[in-house]
This record gives sequence, structure tokens and C-alpha cells, in this order.
Amino acid sequence: MTEMLKLGMPWWEFVLRAIAVYFVVLLMTRLSGKRAVGQSTPFDVLVIVLLGTAVQNSLIGDDTSLLGGLILAATLLALNWLVGMISARNSRIDKLVQGSPTILARNGQIAWKELVKRNVSYQDFEVAKRAADCRDDNEIEMAILETSGEITILKVREQESAD
Repeated sequence: MTEMLKLGMPWWEFVLRAIAVYFVVLLMTRLSGKRAVGQSTPFDVLVIVLLGTAVQNSLIGDDTSLLGGLILAATLLALNWLVGMISARNSRIDKLVQGSPTILARNGQIAWKELVKRNVSYQDFEVAKRAADCRDDNEIEMAILETSGEITILKVREQESAD
């Protein structure tokens, strides 16, 4: 039982490794673009799994103890909570971590360069159009790529008839 709790390196090295890996992976995922977890393709899920495997040794080193894994888990959860708390209180940090929404279309005109720049396929754009019950691009007042990766479509408002 004591062998499971015996650390292969000092406890603080686990914490430092977790902090370094957390922020590097956060930066890399932030730079890779926006996509909501619910919108993940099989390719995205594969990348997430492989990313976890790729950074495992950076986190754990040669240690395979239960205590080492628990220290890492606690550190990663605490970092995630801390970043969330700071982001909720500081708009600059929130924008750095979450990004900002991007206009993909306005007044029926699709910003093709933004779709390409943000890695949004026209098929994904069409799915969002259908979800918003837009049959034609001219019905779009604004299409926004949210920081969550979802596409929000605002339809052109129909003019109320003045009788």
C-alpha cells in the first residue's frame, strides 16, 4: 500500500509540471481555433485523446504512483478553477483565454475570408443556417462565430406592416 503512495519526484515538481503543461496546452488549443465540444468531429475527438496521451509523460515523468496522479489532478482542476475565476473578473484575461466573437456574415453577405481564417466549413455554416430557419443568405442579418465555437444566426427582422 505504501508503494502506491511513494512519489518518484518531489510533490512540487508535479505541481510545476502541471502548471507548465496546462498553460502550454491552453495556448495551443486557443491558437487552434474555436469549436464547441458538442460540435466536435471524430477528428477533433481523436486529437483530444492523442493530446492527452502526448502530454502524459510531460506531466507524470517516471512516476506511476497514485499520489502523484492525485497531485496532478488536483493541480489541473485548481488551475482550471483559477483561470475561470480570473476570467470572470477580468475582461482582458477573459478575451485572452476565450477569444472574442467573429462576424461571419452581415446583411446577407458571407465573409468568406473569415470562414477560411476560422476554419469554419460552409457545411457547418449551412447547418447553422438551417437551425436558424434561414433558407437563403439574404435572410441573414448577422452570423456570429461565438467564443464557444457555435455559430449564431440572427435573421433579418420582418417589417411590421403599418395599417
